[in-house]
Amino acid sequence: MSAAGSREPASTRPLAGRTALVTGAGRGLGRAAAEALAEAGAEVWLLARTESDLETAVKAIREFGGRANPLACDVTDAGALKRAIAGLPGLDIMVNNAGTNIPEPFIDVSEDHLDRLLGLNVRAAFLAAQAAVNKMLEAPDRSTRGGAIVNMSSQMGHIGAAGRTVYCLTKHAIEGLTKALAVELAPNRIRVNSVAPTFAETPMTAPMFQRKEFSDWVHARIPLGRLAQPEDVAAAIVFLVSPSAGMITGTSLLVDGGWTAQ
Repeated sequence: MSAAGSREPASTRPLAGRTALVTGAGRGLGRAAAEALAEAGAEVWLLARTESDLETAVKAIREFGGRANPLACDVTDAGALKRAIAGLPGLDIMVNNAGTNIPEPFIDVSEDHLDRLLGLNVRAAFLAAQAAVNKMLEAPDRSTRGGAIVNMSSQMGHIGAAGRTVYCLTKHAIEGLTKALAVELAPNRIRVNSVAPTFAETPMTAPMFQRKEFSDWVHARIPLGRLAQPEDVAAAIVFLVSPSAGMITGTSLLVDGGWTAQ
């Protein structure tokens, strides 16, 4: 992303006049996506459960002249999630980002961990997309205005990996949801795609990379030789929701440094 003070004029921003929602926006990939969308001209609503993270993220966006609003909500609380999205003044773009992972051997996966990942990565993502589409369809000019959803997937939505059975399960589900939504919502001019990153440097992955064996294993499998940065993923999201991707729907944009090309 651009350095503070070097943002493009609003007249050149591809998302000017659009309203965006990002879930899991308090930090990591969600925060990077919110910043990039605001930089591209959108008014962004940042949804997360931790108010202090939201305050920090919103302040950072406002400091460079972006338009941002906090929306404190736990996406696993279906009622609160639906009310929060229904209360937005309008919606053109939705980034379905909230999710987590609990790496562990298949035979050790507890029902609690299984339910937790399915509840956040799949159920909450489904309901968030459903609420977002209902909000988008309220716009009287939707047939001409269009809309865009990006679901946060993973390279693990395209491959398998030891110790990540439940995570792979949930991300393959997201890929299926993306395709089905793209087909169903096309008549409403709402495009639906996914972004599938490789391992990125985020607060969620930081503890993993403190283990040298794991870090070496990951780096050895990325042909470009580096981890993804949040800005790499955010740039892909901005592209997919912009007019430049107007004919792209139902696909997954792999931001994986070549991992899945092997």
